[in-house]
Amino acid sequence: MRKTLLSLGHGYTAQALARRLLPLGWTVIGTSRSAEQVATLEGPGVEMLLWPGSDLRDAVARASHVLVSMAPGAEGDPVLTGVPGLFEGAAPDWVGYLSTTVVYGDHQGGWVSEETPATPGNARGRQRVLAEEQWRATGLPVHIFRLAGIYGPGRGPFEKVRDGTARRVIKPGQVFSRAHVEDIAQVLEASMMQPRPGAIYNVCDDDPAPPQDVIALAAELLGLPLPPAVPIEDANLTPMGASFYSENKRVRNDRIKTELGVRLLYPTYREGLVGLLANPDPL
Repeated sequence: MRKTLLSLGHGYTAQALARRLLPLGWTVIGTSRSAEQVATLEGPGVEMLLWPGSDLRDAVARASHVLVSMAPGAEGDPVLTGVPGLFEGAAPDWVGYLSTTVVYGDHQGGWVSEETPATPGNARGRQRVLAEEQWRATGLPVHIFRLAGIYGPGRGPFEKVRDGTARRVIKPGQVFSRAHVEDIAQVLEASMMQPRPGAIYNVCDDDPAPPQDVIALAAELLGLPLPPAVPIEDANLTPMGASFYSENKRVRNDRIKTELGVRLLYPTYREGLVGLLANPDPL
């Protein structure tokens, strides 16, 4: 089996996958828009290229597996639209596109699965659907991963609770699905070992939960006062924050378990927060 991963947008989630693959003898070729990150992440087994500006054709030719983490724009995926023909003649064994559960739109707290039609309710969701369609149209062995809200080392509620800026924004009935970054990484690795081109996987934990409950548990674990409760109409959310609260759904994750045999490391936010407090640095 060839073992070279081309990571287009070598960010938080892709780095977690790389940490799993490198000890197994893989080579990782990553791209970043940050020259500083290119210099920082370059190391044993990891080659970094600046995006845009680097010629990626050699990397594409070498890659046995491709992970796409770049956010789309109005025209769709920046790789396919920015470098037309980049994958012409390429024959990777596996391509993974990191999408998001925002493609399902609002379901008023109801459950969605991979069989639920994509009915995005905002521009961000429509761009993701367009990018998914563009990658599927390439004829490559594409797998779509629709990720819930990502958290993990360096991305959790503890710092805001510690510095006193955390709030429990209350919108009755609102829940969010979440995914620990290490669980996302193990799902990706499992798919790479068992390719099924055309597959769509929801990646989330087992417990869609109200956001205020997560903040409350973080404060309890830290032994700090419960952050104030603020009704959503008084929260003065940013446009991005408001867009998150405008959609309410529970996301099913059965397929990653039945098809890929994944057993979640952090099946709920409770195990996730306890783990983050005990091990705040990347595994």
